[in-house]
Parts: sequence; C-alpha cells; structure tokens
Amino acid sequence: MLQGKVAIVTGAGRGLGRVEALELARLGARVVVNDLGTRADGSGKDEGPAEAVVEEIKKLGGEALAHFGDVADWNDAQALIRKAIDEFGELDILVNNAGFLRDRMLFNMSEEDFDSVIRVHLKGHFCTMRFATAYWREQSKAKGGPIYARLISTASEAFLFGSAGQPNYAAAKAGIVAMTMAAAQACLRYGVTANVICPRARTRMTDSGALGAIFAQPESGFDNFAPEHVTPLVGYLASPEAERISGQVFIIWGKQLTVVGRPSTDTRFENGDAWTVESLHKQLGPHFEKLEPVKDGFSVPAA
Repeated sequence: MLQGKVAIVTGAGRGLGRVEALELARLGARVVVNDLGTRADGSGKDEGPAEAVVEEIKKLGGEALAHFGDVADWNDAQALIRKAIDEFGELDILVNNAGFLRDRMLFNMSEEDFDSVIRVHLKGHFCTMRFATAYWREQSKAKGGPIYARLISTASEAFLFGSAGQPNYAAAKAGIVAMTMAAAQACLRYGVTANVICPRARTRMTDSGALGAIFAQPESGFDNFAPEHVTPLVGYLASPEAERISGQVFIIWGKQLTVVGRPSTDTRFENGDAWTVESLHKQLGPHFEKLEPVKDGFSVPAA
C-alpha cells in the first residue's frame, strides 16, 4: 500500500510512535525514526530507542534510519525533513507524535512545566509541519499540480475535556488541532491531506497515577488500550485510499473509531439596543439558571 513512499514518525522510539513506524514499514514505506530518547517527563537523552526501532524495521525486511534531533528546535526539525529527502529522495508522509507530560493542577503548575509541554507538543508539531509543507508546496509548484503528501497530527481528547490536571497538555493539543485544520485548508491545493488522531492507548504517559489504573493491561480478554489498535488508522490515513479525507479529527481506541464533528454554536440572543450589563442579565440570567456551572459548559468533564 505504501511501497516506495517515505515517512517520518516523530517520537518513534517507544509507545505509539514505535508501533506506527513499524506499521508504515510493514505497508512498504521507508521510515525515518525520530526520537530524542528522553524520559517520560522530557528529561535526558538516549539514542538507543530510535536505533532499536530501526533495527526492528530492518529485521522485517524494511528500510529505516534514525534521527535523534529535537523536533521543537527549528534547526533540528529542518534537518529531520532534509534527512528524509537527502537519504531516501523524497518525503510523502509526516506523522507527528513526539511529546511528554508534566501534569499539575493549574494553581500548582510552574512556568517551566507549562512552557516545556507547550514546546514539545505544539511547537514540535509546528516546526516539522512548517518544513514539510514548504517542501510539498515547492514540489507541487515544480510539478504543476497536486502531489502525494500526508500529514497526521497526534492530539488528545484532553483538548475537548479541558483535563483539570493537564492545563498545559490540553492547551497544546487544542493548538495542534487548530493548526492542523489550518494546514488542511492551506495545503489541499498542493495535494496535502492533514488529519488529527486522538488515541486512547497505553504508553509511558499513561503509566502512573489515575491514568495508570485506567489504562492498565487486563489479565485476560481484549486489550482496549493496546497501542497497536491505533496503527491501522495511521496506515490508512497515510495511504492512497484516504485521498479524500482531510481536515478531520478521529478518536481511536480498541475496536472503536469516532469521527469528531465540527464545533457548533448553542443559543443565540438578540437585543433591541446595544447590550448593557442589565440587559445581558435579563436574557442570560434565566438561561443559565437552568444550567449547572462547568457541567453544562463548553467542555465535557472527564469521567
């Protein structure tokens, strides 16, 4: 299905990124495995995980190479895109997956906790997307028409729930969705599809605390949160069969796949004159008297 295609997967040394890279290779793509090799909180650096995935792909008969750069670094991201093109001759697929957690309640969060998570998730998506889409735009102009290009971003349902203990992560994931929708609109004319996946999967980021209990591997039966359940969607969105799918958000886990609808407005109020504090309360007071704070708000509280 992907024979002859070239893919980059970021954060591919472990977890979701690893199984996504393996799936793309199984489908025939040559894969650049990017991973800085940090710990679950983003500290440290280790080239071992990326190299191990490259070896796994080669043992399966595929082609792969490792890249150890920081996707949120402008120069490293540019070098990552350039490495795929220089080594394999082109770039067809970019799967952005790299990230880590620094969970805290808003009133306990440090500036560094906020900045680091926004940086790796949101800026990490932006930097690679920026250089990949620039390359695809140039290729389309040179060809004189649309090319083959697939952009797959990784967000989370946290952007819908507004997860209370993850204000940095939820904000980053909301930004990723908005940025990917912008890319979908800007780049469709060049042949680029851009979509977002929101996986529910067991990774290093779900290993501890309340998440660890929710995502724990069952002793028997079907494992809903095995990361391998996410990979068919990544392979499909990267494939020629998905050429008419762009600007979409998917929630994927276990045996379930949900296409997220476009946000909609709720209730509209009109006033005969310019609004005043008094006229706003006259109309909004009775409306919100029937609703519960937060529970009936924009976000859906996490279970």
